[in-house]
Amino acid sequence: MVITELKKDDAVPFIHKYHYSKILPRLTKKYLGVVDNGELIGVITLGWGTQPLQTIRKIFSNHELTSDDYFEIGKMCFTPEINQSNYGSRIISLLVKWLKKETDIMFLYTLADGIMGKCGYVYQASNFHYIGNFSTSVYYDRKSGEKIHPRSAKQLCIENAQWEGKKKVFWLTHDFCEHKGIDKINGLMFRYIYPLNKTAKKILKSYPEYMNNKNPKDADLVFQKRISRGKFEEIEKPDFNMDIFTHNFQKW
Repeated sequence: MVITELKKDDAVPFIHKYHYSKILPRLTKKYLGVVDNGELIGVITLGWGTQPLQTIRKIFSNHELTSDDYFEIGKMCFTPEINQSNYGSRIISLLVKWLKKETDIMFLYTLADGIMGKCGYVYQASNFHYIGNFSTSVYYDRKSGEKIHPRSAKQLCIENAQWEGKKKVFWLTHDFCEHKGIDKINGLMFRYIYPLNKTAKKILKSYPEYMNNKNPKDADLVFQKRISRGKFEEIEKPDFNMDIFTHNFQKW
């Protein structure tokens, strides 16, 4: 089993077929293939989220790191046979070795999507450091089951503003969501980081708040539905239909 670089056109169809979310991060730098006996069994994308510099500076506020100092895992998906095995931590180990050999970056950063019921067990098994969580929100179309990311709701925001007679709205209002049959769902994103060299380890150790954190478990997952303006209630994990793209648009 080896890690090898792929062309985007070879990686994207695999992601489209096997990843629960078909939307590709815009700031993707590398497309990596996991190959076993000549067969492509997994794809990992590396790059950054929407605010690369702010992300690393917020984590390490006492150091002037830049986006050149880290990669974030954007997508990681495998064939069903691999998903049902315990190969996850082995593949991440290969990824870490590849990064140490082929790049000069200091950190590998990643998020586990709590709204999708993931708290990051594969990263915990791979000795990543859990460095806390933050709140996140998505919209849920009750009829279709579509998961709508706020960044994909631009057209809905325009419609929302027109419906309420406003010039502009940045978040869908509760009344408009009720009108459209859409729920706003709150949850958590779990943050993990892996130091790739001695300097990175030294930097990480200088932040005691990241040392020996208790790893999150399923009991730490949070699912809340908005029931009125500013009020939410606890719910079970929504049953998202990740094959619907009525509101989410993405250019591959």
